Amino acid sequence: MAPLPTAAVSRTLAQAVRRNTSQSAVRALSSTAARSVIASGEASDTYQSPFKGHSAANKIPDFSKYMLPNGASNQMIGYFMVGTLGAISAAGAKSTVQEFLKNMAASADVLAMAKVEVDLAAIPEGKNVIIKWRGKPVFIRHRTAGEIEEANKVNISSLRDPQADEDRVKKPEWLIMLGVCTHLGCVPIGEAGDYGGWFCPCHGSHYDISGRIRKGPAPLNLEIPEYDFPEEDKLVIG
Repeated sequence: MAPLPTAAVSRTLAQAVRRNTSQSAVRALSSTAARSVIASGEASDTYQSPFKGHSAANKIPDFSKYMLPNGASNQMIGYFMVGTLGAISAAGAKSTVQEFLKNMAASADVLAMAKVEVDLAAIPEGKNVIIKWRGKPVFIRHRTAGEIEEANKVNISSLRDPQADEDRVKKPEWLIMLGVCTHLGCVPIGEAGDYGGWFCPCHGSHYDISGRIRKGPAPLNLEIPEYDFPEEDKLVIG
């Protein structure tokens, strides 16, 4: 067997020595790190490498360039929050007011009864018509010339509730009144009583052809509602 060259033997020995030296150094460093942890008495969830140098993954990012200068405040966020809260408050207030007004507004049936239109051409002279307006009866009397003259002859000073006939009508031939007795709210009977007008049988109140109280416990004349004549033969009450 031929002897090995001296240079090859030297290289092989050198490589073996280096491998043994590296493994011994790693074991020594690992043992040193473990002894330092045990000596300090603190347990750690991470392993700190004994080798020099730092990993980029363990470094805390530097956000200093995003920070405001000393003493400065981010007013934009404050303005945004104030504006947002103001808008939300305004929307809530608007909704509350709308709901309140909607609940307070009159319903459709009430608005329909707010005004009543009557065709006067259908009421002959000397006759009464009773209609319903806002839940109350309304007397409409087409008076004759004799009834108008009789109403104007009355001595106003002798009346319990002094009122001239011309102050109670807009057209002498048309008398419009609420059909509610001013005593206790009964409904008087037309073309009855001692004065040819209306009579309340409940307590004996007598009204003349102008709806004025002439006898009985009622203190006031029959009430005159708001009305108008938009056309010649048309009456609108309310």
